[in-house]
Amino acid sequence: MRSTRTDPSGPSDRDDGRAPRTAVDAFRSLMSGFPSGVAVVTTVDGSGAPRGLTCTSMCGVGLHPPSLLVCVDNRSGTLRALCESGAFAVNLLHTGGRSTAETFATRGRDRFADVAWEPTARYRVPRLTEDAHATAECRVLRTHPAGDHTVVIGAVEEVLSRPGAPLLYGRRRFADWSRLAEPTTGER
Repeated sequence: MRSTRTDPSGPSDRDDGRAPRTAVDAFRSLMSGFPSGVAVVTTVDGSGAPRGLTCTSMCGVGLHPPSLLVCVDNRSGTLRALCESGAFAVNLLHTGGRSTAETFATRGRDRFADVAWEPTARYRVPRLTEDAHATAECRVLRTHPAGDHTVVIGAVEEVLSRPGAPLLYGRRRFADWSRLAEPTTGER
């Protein structure tokens, strides 16, 4: 069994406070082996312009109140806008949303130019109307700095759903949940 040390308190070949390259690579490899659903987190900035990014770091937090968390890169303009507006939407992509996932993962382009969206009822943040099988409209409860990302906890105020199989991402590729969820030969 191969082991790579990733303990940030252990010896490091760097003195700038960042993890050594081997630890970062080992962590990326570890996390790519944990497939997850794909979401696009959306909000609006101070001028009302839509902002958004692709996110695979999302999970439920609790039921009272219904809440979830997303982790967003500190350098992201979407994070700044989300904190300013105090609201965001988590758009869970279906299998037809792969190009939207790729679009929102790319910097330096108008991410909303080629996707269908409308403002949500309560907070007026973008809801992806064609590429998402579910959208949660959230109010920011808290933010917590966590290294190069910020954990954003949101109270889920509204959920809109429609049929569709979730889009998955793992091992640096996309997968179709409906194809994976079918029983294999001999399974019942």
